[in-house]
Amino acid sequence: MDGRLRRGIRKYANEVKAHKGTFTVYLILRGLVVAVGIISFIRGNYQNVFLCLLSLVLFLLPAFVTKNFGIELPETLEIIVLLFIFAAEILGEISGFYVKVGFWDSMLHTVTGFLAAAIGFALLDILNRNEHFKFQISPVYMAVVAFCFSMTVGAVWEIFEFSMDWFFGLDMQKDTVISAIGSVALDATKSNEVITVSDISSVNVILKDGSVVALSDYGIDGYLDVGIIDTMKDLIVNMIGAFVFSVIGYFYIKTRGKGRIAKKFIPTVKKSK
Repeated sequence: MDGRLRRGIRKYANEVKAHKGTFTVYLILRGLVVAVGIISFIRGNYQNVFLCLLSLVLFLLPAFVTKNFGIELPETLEIIVLLFIFAAEILGEISGFYVKVGFWDSMLHTVTGFLAAAIGFALLDILNRNEHFKFQISPVYMAVVAFCFSMTVGAVWEIFEFSMDWFFGLDMQKDTVISAIGSVALDATKSNEVITVSDISSVNVILKDGSVVALSDYGIDGYLDVGIIDTMKDLIVNMIGAFVFSVIGYFYIKTRGKGRIAKKFIPTVKKSK
């Protein structure tokens, strides 16, 4: 038993030594999350405590994938994944960066598109290098599939956000204030003609208690779009991230794996010792 323990400790120490950057970032972020969780618990904000616990669990995913699926994650990819979790859950949700920082959500969706394309690309690259398969996939095909994989992930996430808003009354699909709309629903003749309403300064809404208030009373000068603009912006920036990596991946395969940037993001199968 002591021998097993020593071998386990030695193996763990070697892993830490081989991934110093990842381990350092992991410890720092974990410490910050624990501190936020303790403060939230003292303040009685148990929803934030749950988000902190969720973040700690998500931090373990890279190590779980590496250990159980024999996949080697590049250090750069691991660090970005850890930072992404912290930025989304702790800074985005708990610290309110989604509302306070205008580009925060778009930035994270761009990163998601980029990383999802890298994962989709890696799945094909692993098959392409497998000696048991008798076919070779062209660089263009791999780039297209990686792009489509990323867009599928983005679309599924948007469906998840819509479902949470629809069934549980959350606001994951953030609203957008606009000053003009065009809709066939306003056409009294039902002839499918678009009626444009411009220069909207305020809209009256009816609350649950039956009272009528103006959105301008909440500092909202215009029409409140409930999610569609946010969803489309998310998909567009996801597409940008996916396209960028697909181009990088294309040249990575074209040059027989010599691309320096792609290697930092493409998971590989661990070599058996």
